[in-house]
Amino acid sequence: MKQIEVSIMGQSYLLGCPEGGEERLKQAVSQVDREMCAIRDSGKLKARERIAVLAALNLAYILADRPAASPAAPAPAAASDAQGEGLPPPEYIDNLIQRLDHALDNDGHLI
Repeated sequence: MKQIEVSIMGQSYLLGCPEGGEERLKQAVSQVDREMCAIRDSGKLKARERIAVLAALNLAYILADRPAASPAAPAPAAASDAQGEGLPPPEYIDNLIQRLDHALDNDGHLI
């Protein structure tokens, strides 16, 4: 398995990648980085863990909202562009932040 160094929100990670999957992994990293940076830049959250959880929820929301595609289908262009196409509405994001804050208030852990 090949290893690729990537950067997400300015932090470097060394990720394992199957042969031939480099481009797909780079696209996924780029999408996660854009999502996390957009959340951080909104100024609503500062903690990296909370940003990561919210980004994961946003990306899962986007994936769940898509029609089912075959596993061999190429990944579409990143959903978070300058206009925010494909992203949940701001009210949904605000609600997720409130729910996340409430869930983490007890002990700082989701599980």
